[in-house]
Amino acid sequence: MLSLKEDVKLHWEKEVCGSRYGRQDFNESVDLETMACERYRLEPYISDFADFEAAKNKKILEIGTGGGVDFSCWLKAGAQATGIDLTEAAIELTKQRLDQQGFAEYAYRLTVGDAESLEFENESFDIVYSYGVLHHTPDTERAFGEACRVLKKGGVFKAMVYHVPSVTGWILWLRYCLFTGRFFKSPRWAIYRHLESQGTKSYTIPEMRLLLEKKGFVNVKLYTKLGFGDLLLNKPSKKYQSRFYSLIWKFYPRWLVKLFGDKYGLFLFVEANK
Repeated sequence: MLSLKEDVKLHWEKEVCGSRYGRQDFNESVDLETMACERYRLEPYISDFADFEAAKNKKILEIGTGGGVDFSCWLKAGAQATGIDLTEAAIELTKQRLDQQGFAEYAYRLTVGDAESLEFENESFDIVYSYGVLHHTPDTERAFGEACRVLKKGGVFKAMVYHVPSVTGWILWLRYCLFTGRFFKSPRWAIYRHLESQGTKSYTIPEMRLLLEKKGFVNVKLYTKLGFGDLLLNKPSKKYQSRFYSLIWKFYPRWLVKLFGDKYGLFLFVEANK
C-alpha cells in the first residue's frame, strides 16, 4: 500500500499541475505557451503577488515548480533561481519550457526534491516562493519550517495555500458529504479527500498565522481571494467529464458567488519575513 506522500507524488506525476490547460484533451501533448497564457488568465493576481521584477539579482527558491510558468518568470526578471519539485514529470516539463525559451542550463538549478527535507544550507535564499504546493505535502508544518530555515534573515517568504471556509470547500461538501449521506463531515474533510491529490490540507487565517509564527516568521500578512475553482472557471479534471458536470459548469451562479467577495475564497495568500 502506498504511503500518503507516494500517493501524492503519483497523482502529480500523472498530471503536472496546470498542464491540462495546455491540452485540448487529456491525451494530447502539452502546448507550453497555451498553458502559461491560461494560468495567468485564470489567476491574473499571480504577477502582483510574486513581484517577479523585485527578484533581480536575488537568490530565489521555488518549491514546487509544476510546469515552470512562474519559474521562467523569475529567470526573465534576472533572479538566481533554484527550483524543486517532488515529481520527475514537473522537472522535465519545466526544463522543456526553459529550453524552448532559450535559457542555458547553467542559468538555473532544477532538481527533484522534498519540501519537508530541503537539501540546502541554512539562510541560502533571499526569497522562498511556493504557489499552491505546501498544503499537499503530508507534513506541511515541517515544510514551512524548512522554508524558514533556508531563508536568509530578513528574506521574503511567499506562498499560496488553501483556505477554509471557502466556496470550493462547500461545493465539495455538497457533492461528497451531503449527497452521499456524510453530512456530519466537514468541508475541510471534503477538501482533504477530494481536492486534487489525497491529503490536501486547508487552513483558517488564524491557523495559518499561528503556524507561521511558530516556525519563526515575522511581519505576517495573510489575505484570501476567490480562485477559479470557487467560480468553476477551471477546466474540469477527468472525474468531472460527464454531461451532469458539464451542466453544472454551464449553469453555475458565478454572479452570486462573486457577491460574497474574496472572504470565502479558496486561495490563502501568505507573505512574511524571517
